[in-house]
Amino acid sequence: MPLTGQPSPDQPLYEIKANLFKALAHPARIRVLEVLSAAGAPTPVSELLSIIDIGPTTMSQHLAVLKRHHVVRGERTGNAVFYELEHPKVSELLVIARTFLADTLQAQREQLDAISSLPPVTRP
Repeated sequence: MPLTGQPSPDQPLYEIKANLFKALAHPARIRVLEVLSAAGAPTPVSELLSIIDIGPTTMSQHLAVLKRHHVVRGERTGNAVFYELEHPKVSELLVIARTFLADTLQAQREQLDAISSLPPVTRP
């Protein structure tokens, strides 16, 4: 993938999707997206830093990755840079991921509950 985050014209769609998911594949970046989604408005980096427990340099690097993959956009106003989601469907993607995880965890809990209801095993 070119450094600009732009896929090449001959790159298969599944590779482009994989690169998008790679860009999302860090807890700090997911947290940034959750905060921006909840805010629903451009949010200054200073506010992101106060909510997410990472340093300014690390935050800048994560925002650069998200920006390069067109997940967020930033705009400078005076000394502050404000970020927002590039596309409203990013929020929907976060909700779908959370629902998927909740369903998966519920299924695992049901399996654990089923194990606990089995009769005790005794040693011979």
